[in-house]
Amino acid sequence: MKESRKNLISILLIAGLFLLLFIMEQTMSPTHMIFTVLKKGAIYALVAVSMNLLNGFTGLFSLGQAGFMLIGAYTYAILTIPTGSKDVVYRYYDCIVNFSLPEAASSVFGEAAGTMVGVILALICAGIAAGFFAWLVGLPVLRLKSDYLAIATLGFAEIIRAVFQWDGLGPVTNGSNLLKHFPTFSSTLFPFAVSAICICIIVLLINSSFGRAFKAIREDEIAAEAMGINLARHKMMAFVTSSFFAGVGGALLAMFQTTVAASQFKAAMTYEILLIVVIGGIGSVTGSVISSFLFIACSEWWLRFLDESKYNILGLDILRGGFRKVVFSVIIMIMVLFYRRGIMGTREFSLDFFTRRMKRKRAAAGKGGRGNA
Repeated sequence: MKESRKNLISILLIAGLFLLLFIMEQTMSPTHMIFTVLKKGAIYALVAVSMNLLNGFTGLFSLGQAGFMLIGAYTYAILTIPTGSKDVVYRYYDCIVNFSLPEAASSVFGEAAGTMVGVILALICAGIAAGFFAWLVGLPVLRLKSDYLAIATLGFAEIIRAVFQWDGLGPVTNGSNLLKHFPTFSSTLFPFAVSAICICIIVLLINSSFGRAFKAIREDEIAAEAMGINLARHKMMAFVTSSFFAGVGGALLAMFQTTVAASQFKAAMTYEILLIVVIGGIGSVTGSVISSFLFIACSEWWLRFLDESKYNILGLDILRGGFRKVVFSVIIMIMVLFYRRGIMGTREFSLDFFTRRMKRKRAAAGKGGRGNA
């Protein structure tokens, strides 16, 4: 009964959040910066949680997230570009992908429903493609540990970015040219819904027997193997699962940006996601979600005024384009120095979390009252 009540309250809270987003979209300007922060923050939250599954909960230090996002973004775009736009997009190549999932689904379900079904299928295919490449890469590199694994996965991300720009793959990837004209989203509800579903699946995995095995591997591989945990199998499962959701996140990012180019998925993107995970707390899903929105809000909105010269003081030309990045870097260094466990550490927000905090406050207040008496 208690568990059912918790689930009901959680569902009501999520429903309330989506209702709030719907009201905001109906009452505020669609160009307001808060919607950009919410959309991009939701996408980065999914990617950060997927990275935390691997780095925080399994203890595998991977830096290949941008590469898997690239694969997901390209897979989604290639499978959803309308056939009538192929000649415009692939103007320098003869595209060999002569179908579009939304168009194929529209012939069965109707235009509106078919487009949505096609987009969802493309998102799933994006995750599957990223997971497949992760499986191929994982066969050799998961034998490595610590820094060696990080270097190997970072190298994979850079290689895959170069390969996707190769002219030989032009009929599929369009070489170094942009992919565009694929379905995108305008509502904040869509990326929120997809990210929420994916994060819930990751949380269920973490709380399952597989998640406990991941944590055991993180704590001590020798002890985990002695308890009967198949290290190779569980490491591969964590690596592929993390990459699957990174691929879905890459597809969402492609929809947000409305275009796809391999040059967008540089190593700096992986470093940003890793930074989000560290700031939020390695081993905390809640921390990754919170820090994603804070990171995007600071970098895209709250600190933008620092790039405007009209705020210069005493005629000193200090504030200029790019100064926001300097201040942001200083803030990040302070966070890392004084909050080494991140915002949440390994804790999670839950009804039990708030209940325990309220009980502690009441107990402290009671002791203080008796002491004064």
